[in-house]
Amino acid sequence: MKGWVIALIIIGVVALGIIFWLIGAYNKMVALDQNVKETYSQIQNQLQRRLDLIPNLVETVKGYAAHEKEIFEALANARAKLAGAKTPDEQATADAELTSALSRLLVIVENYPNLKADANFRQLMDELAGTENRIAVARKDYNEAVKEYNTLIKRFPYVLIASRFGFTEKQFFEAKPEAQEAPKVNF
Repeated sequence: MKGWVIALIIIGVVALGIIFWLIGAYNKMVALDQNVKETYSQIQNQLQRRLDLIPNLVETVKGYAAHEKEIFEALANARAKLAGAKTPDEQATADAELTSALSRLLVIVENYPNLKADANFRQLMDELAGTENRIAVARKDYNEAVKEYNTLIKRFPYVLIASRFGFTEKQFFEAKPEAQEAPKVNF
């Protein structure tokens, strides 16, 4: 064969290799992007579960602590904020407020021994504790998925094609600095 035919074959093979690599890289970024979205939906799923449990918990406590109106209002407001949050940052802020309000509610519960013995209350508290654990796991899974995705789109040679195909960095689900402080409860 002539030299130019061999050169064309080599160029064709290299071009095909590059095309197949681009397809593989694109598909890998799509898969990781979908994983981030799926793990984020699990956080939302567990937060919704918690939102659904809170009204039952509040109604149970109201019967024993009717004069604790402020905490019930704080819980309702925090619940509404979390339900309306759209981004991971907004959800983290609203989640911190709701966690603080729940903590204050649990401090109030300590003053009502009959409430702590109530079967409905105990069951709701068990469900809430399980939900809190699920939320923590879902956050961890989401942040791991974001880390894997962000790492890939920043690594060479993926960085060369990521922005061209619209793959941008994802936001981690981070607790707000206020979440590190114990809630203040005044009676």
